[in-house]
Amino acid sequence: MKGILATLVASLATTVAAATGPFLTAVDNQTWIIGNEVWNMTQGPTYGVKLYYKDHDCVGDAVGHYVSYNGAANNLAWTSASIVKTSSYNNVPYIDVLFTAAEGDMHWVIFSGQHGAYQYFVNHALPTLGEFRTLWRLDNTTFPNGRTVTKDGVLPPLSEYLPQNKVQDETWLTPDGKGYITKYDWTSWSRPQDFFGVYGDEFGSWYINPGKDYYNGNHAKQELMVHRESASGDAVQLNMIHGTHFMVSSADVFPDGKMWGPWLWYLNDGSKPDAAAQAKTEFASWPYPWLDDEAYHSRGSVSGKLVLSDGRPASNAAVFLGDVLPSSKTALDMGSTYYYTTYADASGSFSIPDVREGSYGLQAWSNGSSIRDVSTTFALASLSVTKDQATDLGSLTWTVSSKKKLFQVGDFDHYSYGFKNGGAPWQHALVAQCPENLVYKVGCSKTEDWCMGQTYKGNWTIRFWNGQEPDAIKEPTLIVSLAGYSSGASSTIWANGVAVGNLTSGATGKTATDGLASDPSLYRSATAAGEWRYFEFGFGASVLKKGVNEVTFQMTRNTTWHGFMWDSIILEW
Repeated sequence: MKGILATLVASLATTVAAATGPFLTAVDNQTWIIGNEVWNMTQGPTYGVKLYYKDHDCVGDAVGHYVSYNGAANNLAWTSASIVKTSSYNNVPYIDVLFTAAEGDMHWVIFSGQHGAYQYFVNHALPTLGEFRTLWRLDNTTFPNGRTVTKDGVLPPLSEYLPQNKVQDETWLTPDGKGYITKYDWTSWSRPQDFFGVYGDEFGSWYINPGKDYYNGNHAKQELMVHRESASGDAVQLNMIHGTHFMVSSADVFPDGKMWGPWLWYLNDGSKPDAAAQAKTEFASWPYPWLDDEAYHSRGSVSGKLVLSDGRPASNAAVFLGDVLPSSKTALDMGSTYYYTTYADASGSFSIPDVREGSYGLQAWSNGSSIRDVSTTFALASLSVTKDQATDLGSLTWTVSSKKKLFQVGDFDHYSYGFKNGGAPWQHALVAQCPENLVYKVGCSKTEDWCMGQTYKGNWTIRFWNGQEPDAIKEPTLIVSLAGYSSGASSTIWANGVAVGNLTSGATGKTATDGLASDPSLYRSATAAGEWRYFEFGFGASVLKKGVNEVTFQMTRNTTWHGFMWDSIILEW
């Protein structure tokens, strides 16, 4: 038996070595080898191993390639493999290799001479889920570094992950006790990503995801992309095509046929300029013309112009094309089908090309800049996109508040930008640098004098001047916009010593924060956003007075690294 197996392995090795184009070779009914003249990989029932590139095994003792959902709880098991298409594009031959699992189909499109392969997944029976991913776990000596659009450097060595120094989920004190090691510092924004991966002096493995319409969430979607596997030391290249790492939840039901991808998995000699050039080529080529799928190519466009009801253009507004409205999900939580993001220009005009045919809802909100004071959200309940047709929405009126603002702290943009440490590179425990007590004087203090998050027991007070006598007809409204919230903290809101609300147990309607759901932003290294929340707290005009007034956020309950990440605070009447 051993002799037969050895003969088979030797025969396969000869076949692989002699490859002159893309191929699929069956070892047995649970093992296959795929590749081309440049690389090859042995695919087992779950894991892809023995990734040979330039005569080097890039996986080594690491786990290799696999597809999983709900974290690592469910790895897809491949039951068969076949070539479902053999063709050529621009005179370059390619094959489409299909690996089947109970949940759906994983495709590897391999071109002759290509350094890597295109990949895409088609759903057939995935359950309701939050996380769905493909990934490589590669040899840590071959790939010691990681790169995203926001971070580039050496992955922490496994020797620094000391068990006695673990402080929480995937987070450790450094051996000297002066800092932290956590995989979440390697998070980045999903939609602006050009290319990301792991690399060394001789080898690089990259993901290039043009299009991104298969991602869940909106502009604020952020995900873990590379890291050191703390149990084994593997270099991890994580393709979170449906993720929840910084969200309250995202329990989505997917229609049969939902497609994630294609994206390019790209191999090179570790050169970032080369990966950047390849990314530029891929983005210019999307949607990929070689993909034989009618629904994929059934696309139109959406355009329009947003004008505020006070006559101003909605300059640089964030525009999101998502599920038909109303929806029980936030824009960040949406993820069942396909989603598109853009920003309006200075005149409020926007255009979204290559939108898949279907029905959508459109939302827009302030991205700061000249409309930083706009606290309302524009919503168009439904619009239709038809293949090869331009959907021109024309001029869209966005209703904004006509009330007088007594003060505003921070730009209204759904992020903590402008505050101290707001939008700093992902870094664990940065919120701990914010003070227990703080006084912000409207007209004197600067935006950066307010800190990005409140996590200690204490009082944060906004002191402001009101030059008018209270008017019983003009009831004040306190708008509190949170860029994120991590549970374990409670805050009572006071206006001149009168309790007017609570940020974890409010009253009803827009003031209701009872059971405020947690997102992991503050304790998972985020500094700009988690999941955005909006609240209004109305109170009697007699609470205010002519002269100096105060609004105070009193933290009455706290948990380390948990609390409130600020976006903007507005008082108007």
